[in-house]
Amino acid sequence: MLISSLSRIFMRLILFMIIVYQKSISPFLPNVCRHLPTCSDYSYQAFQKYGFLKGLYLTLNRLFRCRPKGTSGYDPVP
Repeated sequence: MLISSLSRIFMRLILFMIIVYQKSISPFLPNVCRHLPTCSDYSYQAFQKYGFLKGLYLTLNRLFRCRPKGTSGYDPVP
């Protein structure tokens, strides 16, 4: 029960940090996102849908693909 509670708190913290990034940092960066949804939206959705481990894996995989010779276009969370 304690681990479950800590896991929920940790996930809320991660989702909160993504929202903070989207609201306070992202607006000041150039709009160069190569994918839809944006990487931060994708990350938020991945963590929400799959939890920490798979959400982290999907997020890192997406960030790796988001580079000059990487992929682009519509790329939803599986």
